[in-house]
Amino acid sequence: MLTVDTQLSNLLKPDTILVEMQASSKSEALEAMMKLIAKHPAVVDLERVKKDVLERESIMSTGVGRGLALPHAKTAGVIETLAALAISSRPVDYGSIDQQPVRLFFLLLGPEEARSQHIKTLSRISRLMNRAHIRNALLDAEDAGEVMEILASGEMELLDR
Repeated sequence: MLTVDTQLSNLLKPDTILVEMQASSKSEALEAMMKLIAKHPAVVDLERVKKDVLERESIMSTGVGRGLALPHAKTAGVIETLAALAISSRPVDYGSIDQQPVRLFFLLLGPEEARSQHIKTLSRISRLMNRAHIRNALLDAEDAGEVMEILASGEMELLDR
């Protein structure tokens, strides 16, 4: 059963989605993601969020392959789980495990005590992004509303399996 607290269509909001992100490096992409969530009411310490995301990145790149990066952190900088999605206009060298550039960036942040939700949400993103037709549809999306529709439809597909 799909639960509300791990549904991307509930975690993402139109103002946490950026279509046609202009980034030419990993650091620019991460900075653009931080700007997306900077005014989110769940963010209580943006500098802490940045520090924790960069610290997680230093352990191992979150460029997971297939043109996808999943920067994430459990952090005291947020009081609830939130997500952001950016789609880059051009491929970004992210140091991915498959050595391929990235165009899809999902940022996932959660408080320390939401460890289970964090892992389940990362898993949901991975399962959705393993589907080429969903990745391709997101890359072709023209606005945040279309992104939300693609993700909601993809999550319904997961239920049908």
